[in-house]
Amino acid sequence: MSEENTGREVAADPSETRADLARSAGDFIRGTDFIDRLSRRVARRTESQAPGNGPAASAYLSEEIIPELDELGFDSTIHDNPESDEHPLLIASRIEGPGLPTVLLYGHGDVQFAHASQWAEGLDPWVLTRDGDRLYGRGTADNKGQHSVNTVALRTVLNGLSGSGGAAPARLGYNVKVLMETAEEAGSKGLRAFAAAHAADLAADLFLASDGPRIAAEVPTLFLGSRGALNFRLVAHERDDSHHSGNWGGRLRNPATVIAAAINALVDGNGVIRIPALRPTDPPASVLEAVAKLPEVVEDGAPETDPNWGEPGLSPAERVFAFNVLEVLALDAGDPAQVVNAIPGAASASMQLRYVVGTDVSDFETRVQAFLEEQGICGVSVEFEHCMPATRLDPDSRVVTAAAESIRATTGIEAAVEPNLGGTIPNDVFAEVLGLPTVWVPHSYPGCHQHAPDEHALLSVLSQGGEIMAGMFWDMHTNPENWFTSK
Repeated sequence: MSEENTGREVAADPSETRADLARSAGDFIRGTDFIDRLSRRVARRTESQAPGNGPAASAYLSEEIIPELDELGFDSTIHDNPESDEHPLLIASRIEGPGLPTVLLYGHGDVQFAHASQWAEGLDPWVLTRDGDRLYGRGTADNKGQHSVNTVALRTVLNGLSGSGGAAPARLGYNVKVLMETAEEAGSKGLRAFAAAHAADLAADLFLASDGPRIAAEVPTLFLGSRGALNFRLVAHERDDSHHSGNWGGRLRNPATVIAAAINALVDGNGVIRIPALRPTDPPASVLEAVAKLPEVVEDGAPETDPNWGEPGLSPAERVFAFNVLEVLALDAGDPAQVVNAIPGAASASMQLRYVVGTDVSDFETRVQAFLEEQGICGVSVEFEHCMPATRLDPDSRVVTAAAESIRATTGIEAAVEPNLGGTIPNDVFAEVLGLPTVWVPHSYPGCHQHAPDEHALLSVLSQGGEIMAGMFWDMHTNPENWFTSK
């Protein structure tokens, strides 16, 4: 069934219901036209971390996204990125009236490096390959498949609101804006500055987008923000060269030993954070209540969790969604491949703090340095690298209730509500710079191999996602007061 035929059939039946519209969106996503569209988009090599990405990124926006949005009545403009000439951004607007509420949608057209040689035999990251429920290809899950689903859902509702045969203009009763970037996999370079400079163009009452995974494939999920991510290095540099451990051991400070002690001062051997400055304040009751309701799901192929790792007294879900974790990402000292009996001259550790709202990371370097010195550990410098802030919408917000009820009405399933994603996305741009309540509805699942070889989406999840989004766009039309309020 073609997309155009879908629209005529929806519009021709004056008794079309919400359930019919949701089903129509899911049917289209299961059909060949959507597969063809996603195949074309996957074939575009939009690796944002690769130099020379600009033409591919611009073509994705101008040749894939703008024509689709033009058909839905949007006015679109491609903008230069204030911090990169290779990562353009798109703003598109469908304005029904200046006094109407507005929802801002978001997606990213860029993908991670393909790593084509590491994919399974018969799979090509730039060729969409279907194997049962799985759609393999770079971007199927992150994020081309997800934002493609949302525009199908919006089109379906617009067609359902059109007059007979699509003759009368569709009226949602609210405005829709779209922001699409092409640098998300490169740290959303320039996005924050761009949003600040274009705040008037992006002004809205609600942010609604799809990225990241559900808590499990079979559980529709909402998340309301993300943990922050602060990367830093611990560096001990004593001398420019190494010295024989027999002749000099006991007379020279060993920077590797010092780094090991510094790590242990910050986080113990069970993953418990020792430095008070890096521990969060107690989360609100609404956050703990939401986390307590999350289902415990074990995905096939997932690693077995360690119940004795991390903050004692917390459940695994609380450790991910309501607390901080301090991780060692890499260690560097000597030459592990060719170990010699020598005291290294320098050592370092790459560290990362994943943190929730309620953690003060201001003046980070000074505070961590002072703590280490208080523990008697000297000669270690703390080098801040980069940080993405933590954000979180209150799970008791009215729009969260509306979104959860909408999912239940569409699927018959109770949605999992994560106060924040365990990982990190640029939600601070929308929550802080634009000041919007943020609701994310992911159409992927934890086993999708996001960022890895053999990335894939589940067609069943994408199609259900289309049904969910169609239900939401319809509910905004029929009950806008539940969606566009600040409470």
